[in-house]
Amino acid sequence: MIHRLNQERIVLLIAAALFLFFSVSLNGFLDPGNLLSLVQNVSILGILGVGMALAIIGRGIDLSMVATMALSVAWLLDMLNNGAPIPVALLWALGFVILVGLINGVLVAYVEIPAIFATLAVGILVYGFGKTWLVNVDVVYLPAGDGWFYRIGSGRILGVPTSVVIFAAIALMAFLFLRYLKPGRFIYGMGDNPLAARITGIPVRPMMVVQYVLIAVIAFVAGIVTATAVSSMNTRVALSTQVYDVILVVVLGGIGLSGGKGGIRNVIVGTLLIGILLNGMTIMNLTYTMQNILKSVILLAAIVIDTLLNPRDEQTAQHGDI
Repeated sequence: MIHRLNQERIVLLIAAALFLFFSVSLNGFLDPGNLLSLVQNVSILGILGVGMALAIIGRGIDLSMVATMALSVAWLLDMLNNGAPIPVALLWALGFVILVGLINGVLVAYVEIPAIFATLAVGILVYGFGKTWLVNVDVVYLPAGDGWFYRIGSGRILGVPTSVVIFAAIALMAFLFLRYLKPGRFIYGMGDNPLAARITGIPVRPMMVVQYVLIAVIAFVAGIVTATAVSSMNTRVALSTQVYDVILVVVLGGIGLSGGKGGIRNVIVGTLLIGILLNGMTIMNLTYTMQNILKSVILLAAIVIDTLLNPRDEQTAQHGDI
């Protein structure tokens, strides 16, 4: 039985045990309001995790996705507050995130800047540009309304919160994309061995651009769910540690940083564990600093384990260091 356990199953068991422990030990954990908050937060974290998974499976990373999410949706809400029709505002904001994805993709694929540095710089650029020319306040509120757009993050479909439905839909589409569509298989090939992928005819550079555009669009969807759930978007979330929570979800779930491994199921189990952990720490009134310390320790441990299980250097993996 033990030999059948892998990282994905172990994380799922830990998430279930943590849920039971918090249910028994923390007052208010099982309150309907707290569970609804947990579900919404898990859904948003999961949507972002799907985007990060696409980056890491393709042997990349995207540190700009939270900034893209925050500033694009804040600008969207600002346009709505200034009287723009919803379709027009959505198109402008969508165009903005596609442009960000294109910039990331071109810098990584054609300029050949390492993804971690390119996307970090683009994230800072997006925040600075957005605060200077698009939105000049920290928090932009969703205007009053009763249309379909206003219920994206707060409504229900057959009793299920729409945020969960959207997360499930994004996860399903990403699973089908990676498993059955040729571009999805290309991403696995790029992550496993970029040089071999190029030799076999995979259009590696254009696929990298497509990869980062998809990530930006997924971040945009997560932002819309967030804004319509809490009726606002705080642009300062771009300066928070949320992007590291997303990386933690993906790596802890079992997607190797070496690329070419893992899938959407890993994102789901990682999301469940981190969502439950964050909710429990909030109820325990742990300070923001203490929460960051605990998350940092968990992330570091996950990266060390991932490095041992999925080394980037194949020769080192086979023969060991001398």
